[in-house]
Amino acid sequence: MKPPLEKFIDRIEALQSTGNALFPKGIFPAERSNSLIGYRRPDTTMFFSAIIAFTLQSIRKYCSAESQAKIDSIIPLVTVNYPDFQNKDGLKTYNFWKTKPSRHFPNGRWFHRFEHFRIPDDIDDTAFAYLTTNPSMEELYWLKEKLTLHANGAKLWIRNTYPEYKPLPAYSTWFGKNMYVEFDVSVLANMLYCILHYKLPLNKHDAASFAYIRSVVETRRYIDAPFRCAHQYPRTPLIIYHVSRLMAAFKPAELLPVWEQLANDTEDILKNTRNRMDRVLLATSLMRLGRATERIAVEDFSARDFKGFYFFIAGLLTAYENPVLYKLSVNPLVHMHWTCEAHCWALLAEYEALWNQQQPYATLPL
Repeated sequence: MKPPLEKFIDRIEALQSTGNALFPKGIFPAERSNSLIGYRRPDTTMFFSAIIAFTLQSIRKYCSAESQAKIDSIIPLVTVNYPDFQNKDGLKTYNFWKTKPSRHFPNGRWFHRFEHFRIPDDIDDTAFAYLTTNPSMEELYWLKEKLTLHANGAKLWIRNTYPEYKPLPAYSTWFGKNMYVEFDVSVLANMLYCILHYKLPLNKHDAASFAYIRSVVETRRYIDAPFRCAHQYPRTPLIIYHVSRLMAAFKPAELLPVWEQLANDTEDILKNTRNRMDRVLLATSLMRLGRATERIAVEDFSARDFKGFYFFIAGLLTAYENPVLYKLSVNPLVHMHWTCEAHCWALLAEYEALWNQQQPYATLPL
C-alpha cells in the first residue's frame, strides 16, 4: 500500500486537466461560487495551478523517486500555460485570468460583460509565476522596479486601511495604471517570499511591507479583523499559513519579534478550530514555526472534507473607496469564493511531507 504522501501526489496528477473546453491542458479545474445567492461557475484561472506547482516544487525533495517524477511532469504542464495569463502588452506580470483577450469571470453569464470586473495584473499571481519558472536576473530586476512604480505613494495613496498604515510605502496588490492601492498581508508575504528567494536587494518598499505584516500580527488585527488585513485571504488561518511560510523559509529579522506571538496565537486558534482543512493549515504553520503538534489523520480525508473550505476570495465591493461601500464589502453576500480540489490535496501533501520530516527516520514510510 502506498504511503499517504504518494497517494496525494497521485490524486493531484489525476485531477490535472488533459484539455477540454473549460480547462486547457495542464490547468487544474477550479470553481467560483457564492452559496448565499446560489451562484456557481467553473473558473479558468492560473492561480490555483501556479500555487499547486509551487507547493509541489517545495516538497519535492521529501517525496519518493516515483512521486518526484510525477511532480516533474505536473509542473511544466502548468507553466506552459503562463503566457496566456501574461500581461496583455507582453510585460512580465501576470493576471488571475487570461488576458489576450480578457477572459475575466469566464464561463459565466453576466460578470464578464462588465469592464468594472476586469482586473489588472497582480503581484500574487506574478510572484508564483516567477517562483515556478526560471526568470533571468534582468527580468527579476525589472520586476523589482515595476513593484516600486505601483507601491503606496508612488502614484496614489491607500485609503482603505487603518490610519497608521496610510503613510507606509508598502507594495500594492495591483499593477493597474489607475487601480486603487491595496494592502493584503498574505499577498505581501508571497511577494516578499519571491524577493527573498531570488536574493534581490531590499529597499524602503520591502521594509514597509515587512512593517505592515509585523504590525498586523502584533496588534492581532489578523485575528480581530482579517478582512481589513487581507481582502483576498480574509480568514485568520489563511493569513497564518502565508506569514508562517515566509518566516520559516527565510527567518527575516523584521518578523522575528513576532515569531513567538504568532506561534502562541496559532496554538490557541487550533484548539478551537473545527474545520478539518483549517486545522491542516494551522498545524502546517505550527510545524514551520517549530512547535510540536498532534497528528492529523490526513490519510483518512476525502473530497467531502473540502466542502465549505475556501482558500481565496474576491470582494466585489473592495474596489470602491467610498467609505459606505467599503463597510458593506465585508458582507459575505458580496464575496466570491474560489475552490480547487487539487489544491486541497496539495495542502494535505504539504502537511504530510512536513510531518514526516519531524519523525525519527525509522518511522518514515518506505
